[in-house]
Formats: sequence, C-alpha cells, structure tokens
Amino acid sequence: MSILQQKIDQVVAVLQQAVRDFPPVVFANSLGAEDMVLTDIIARNRLDIGMFSLDTGRLPQETYDLMQKVGERYDIPLKVYFPDSAAVEKYVAQNGVNGFYDSVAARKGCCFVRKVEPLRRALSGKKAWVTGLRREQAVTRGTLEVSAYDADFDLQKFNPLLDWTNKEVWAYIRQYEVPYNKLHDQFYPSIGCAPCTRSISAGEDIRAGRWWWENPDSKECGLHVSQGSLQASRNKIQEISGRVDTTEKTVG
Repeated sequence: MSILQQKIDQVVAVLQQAVRDFPPVVFANSLGAEDMVLTDIIARNRLDIGMFSLDTGRLPQETYDLMQKVGERYDIPLKVYFPDSAAVEKYVAQNGVNGFYDSVAARKGCCFVRKVEPLRRALSGKKAWVTGLRREQAVTRGTLEVSAYDADFDLQKFNPLLDWTNKEVWAYIRQYEVPYNKLHDQFYPSIGCAPCTRSISAGEDIRAGRWWWENPDSKECGLHVSQGSLQASRNKIQEISGRVDTTEKTVG
C-alpha cells in the first residue's frame, strides 16, 4: 500500500468518526485544492456529510467556474451562503469598496462581514465541521489538531488533511482527476477573494499571495481563530462598519 493510500485511509477513518460521534456534520468547502480532495473523498465513500461554501461577493470568476463543476460532478449538494447585504452596505459606506487595504483592522472587519457571520449561519445546528486546513499552510496553523473542540462555534472541528503535504494534495488530484481552480495553474496556491489574492513567485511562501500587504502572523480571516480574537473582531466590526447588531446567530 502506498503512503498516499495510507493517508487517504486515515482521512476516511477520521471522517467516519465524525459522522459516527458528532452528527450532523458539515464540510466547509472553500474550493481550494485541499477542499477538492476532501470533496472527492467524501463523495467516493458516500459519507453522510453536508457541504457548503461561502460566496463573499468578491470571488474570482475561476472560483465560480469550479463551483459549477462541483455541482455537475458530485451528488453532494453544495449549499452557498452569502453575507448579510445590509452589513456589507454599511461596511462599504464607512470604508469604501476597497477599504480593507487601509489597515489590518479594516480588512478583518470586511472578512467578518463577508465570511465569519455567514459561517456562523452555516454551522447553526451542526455538531461538527470539517475543514481542509493543513499545518504546512501557515505559521498560524502550526498548533492545530486533527480533531478538537471548537469553542468559537461550540462544536467539534475536524482537520483530516492536517499532516498532508502540498505534494500529496496534488498527487491525489492527479490520480483521481479531481477538478480544481484553474488559478492554481497561474501560480495561485492559496485562493480567496479576488482583491485579496495574487499569484506568487518561485520560493515564496504558499500563502504569500493572500493579504500580501500584511505580516504573516495576521493572515487569518477570522474563520479559524481563538474566542478572544473573535470577540476582538466583533468589537472592531462594530467600530468600523457601524453595524449595531453583531449578535451571534448560532450557538458558541
């Protein structure tokens, strides 16, 4: 048995544990290379795991193209969540369409409105969520675990690809002919919103193209942070966007 197959089997075992011990389970699919591997594994093994994605309103066209392909290839419905329109309007009114370039606080405020709040709605009523996070991706992800209680959202969080290398991710994609975002072919290893993502040069860090104007230790959008950081983000979005109601819409 190859090393890749052993890792695939380990992922399946982790996902089966999630389904067995923490139903209902949902998979947060950001449509990156890692998440396409998980999409394929979940579909091939007919695991009882729901799947959703967040449409921030600023995604690249290539991401929407892949979203369409996922719907055509896999039987798992991909539910798409959108940000609250009133919150986006308030943020833009206060900061401008591209105000997130002005400061880390402004950028995280935008991420909160467009990503964190929709995520909380997507996770409402779930007992566990699955992500494609890997330790190799960023310095902020070095202490993650394969399975751990997520206090931010009050549910169990599973990161079954945590110890996979980038090489292994792409070996799986090639072996099983998994569809992927075509921006990867243009040197975009990590893809988020269009204005916050650029291609990288040879030798640069894998997430160098995400929020490239910031320091590496601040390059998180708020989806994977501690409770203290999350509360700070909530306070900041109230300050930045003038939004009155940032009450949680889910448990956590």
